[in-house]
Amino acid sequence: MFKRPVQSIDDLLPRVIRDNGLETPLLQRRLIDAWEEVAGHIVASYTVEKFIRNQTLMVRISNPALRADLSMMRSQLVTRLNQHVGSMVIADVRFY
Repeated sequence: MFKRPVQSIDDLLPRVIRDNGLETPLLQRRLIDAWEEVAGHIVASYTVEKFIRNQTLMVRISNPALRADLSMMRSQLVTRLNQHVGSMVIADVRFY
């Protein structure tokens, strides 16, 4: 009888996720889910839709004045969102 090397699930799971190409979609989902926490509850209440396309977070805001204010804070939002996820997931945020 021979012994097999034992690996902890903490070591194995990240490698399996990366090998199957699921790391990027998982990080993108985490970033989208972090929108309310990073942008705030009031901004999230005016958020209609959000998705990522070509490293750009596309956010549909129903209030035009809020949309203009958020457009001026784009770089700060990108930094905060990426820091929240712990990885460089997006490079820009666009509001429409």
